[in-house]
Amino acid sequence: MRIIFWGTPEYSVKSLEVLKKSHHDIIAVITQPDKKRSRGNKLIPSPVKEYATKESIPVITPETIKDNIQFINKLKELSCDLFIVVAYGKILPKTRLEIPKYKSWNAHASLLPRWRGAAPIQWSILEGDEYTGVGIMRMEEGLDTGDVLVEKLLKIESNDNLKTLTKKLSDLSSELLLI
Repeated sequence: MRIIFWGTPEYSVKSLEVLKKSHHDIIAVITQPDKKRSRGNKLIPSPVKEYATKESIPVITPETIKDNIQFINKLKELSCDLFIVVAYGKILPKTRLEIPKYKSWNAHASLLPRWRGAAPIQWSILEGDEYTGVGIMRMEEGLDTGDVLVEKLLKIESNDNLKTLTKKLSDLSSELLLI
C-alpha cells in the first residue's frame, strides 16, 4: 500500500519506523515546518523529519494546508492509497482527508471520546484515569471524530508519568497500525 505519513513529535516516530519496516511503501512524510528552538534560536527539524530524512523518505513541510493549492496538487499527484496521521498537530480539512483511495486514518492516544483534541495523555494522568489507550479511527472533518476501527486499552500504572505513558502509547499506536 502507498502511504503518506503525517506526524511531527517524537511520539510519531515509532509508528513511522514500524510502517517503514513493513511491506508498505511510505512515499512521503508531511510534518510541521522547522521551528526556532533552544539558545541561539536555531531552526530545528521535527523528530519525524529527522527520521524521514535519515531513511531517505521525501519530506514535505507546508506552512499552511488549508488553501495551499500547490500542496493539494502535490498530494493528488503522489497518488497514494492511504494517509496515516499520528500527532501531526493540525486539523486536516475534509477535502484533504478524501484524497487517498482508502481515505485517512488517525492513531489517537486516548480512548475516545473521553480525551479528544490536544494533550490526551496529560489529561488522562491529571484526571487520575485508571485506563487509557489508543484508537485507530477513520478520519472525518472535525477534531478526533470518525469511526474507530480498532482500539486497545492500557492500564495506567501508579508509577507512570508523562514520559513513561507517552512511550507506552507510542508503542501501542505503532502496533495497532499494522493490525
